Amino acid sequence: MRRQVKIGGVLRQALMLVICAISLYPIWFAIQTALKTSRAYTLNPTGFPAHPTLQNITNVLFHLPVPRWALNSALVTLGSVGISTIFALLAGYAIVFGGVRGMGFLLRVNIGLMVVPPVTLLVPMFVLMVNLGLINTLPSVIIFYSGLMVPFSVFFFVNFFRQIPGELIEAATVDGSGQLTTLRRVVLPMSFAATFTLVIVNAIWAWTELLIALVFLQNEGRLTLMAGLTQFQGRYTIDQPLVLAAVLMAIVPVVLIYLAGQRFFIRGLTAGIGK
Repeated sequence: MRRQVKIGGVLRQALMLVICAISLYPIWFAIQTALKTSRAYTLNPTGFPAHPTLQNITNVLFHLPVPRWALNSALVTLGSVGISTIFALLAGYAIVFGGVRGMGFLLRVNIGLMVVPPVTLLVPMFVLMVNLGLINTLPSVIIFYSGLMVPFSVFFFVNFFRQIPGELIEAATVDGSGQLTTLRRVVLPMSFAATFTLVIVNAIWAWTELLIALVFLQNEGRLTLMAGLTQFQGRYTIDQPLVLAAVLMAIVPVVLIYLAGQRFFIRGLTAGIGK
């Protein structure tokens, strides 16, 4: 019996290693390709670089508009995630602790908005941004992203806030704390892991989103990083190492942020599972 359990554990570990290898291979391929010259890649596309070079990374950082696109992506991500998180915190707190009639209906409407495909909103939002004079500007994308993030964010916070004992909110109210003070001093400290997780999930989506950015941002200087990388398809089709060097620049920030807050991310993902 023990032998069967041991063999089963070994098989599970082996399966996990295979899955990890399959998941990490695209990143490894991008790294080893970015370290090759175009000629070396043509001769050996999948092999290890015999003479690694940083020329492609240097070109991406100093001779192409990739840093500008990365800055645009950072501004869009920070703006949209910040706006959606603030709105979702306030709405989630009101739904769970507000004690106002109709909050259940509001939550159901919010859940309904979660299933609306973003592509169906593309044309009306484009017309709206044209009428507002915001087309081809970063605020147009920030507004759209924020609106798309809010429904899921509210649903996420509602599920987590329901885990917080109502007695804590009542005690804070008895002590004379207002709603915003209670949210800031009682609820937020207990919700740090969940908030961090939501911020990371939304930030990854905003950082990697492509369709909306391509439609709303048409000037090369206003492109986000993902939209800018599509320009490489026509200009640098043959130079795959240069393209993948730029792709690495899009991957590295997300990986670093996740690694820096991994323990909070895991705690936040499991928050609210009990109910």
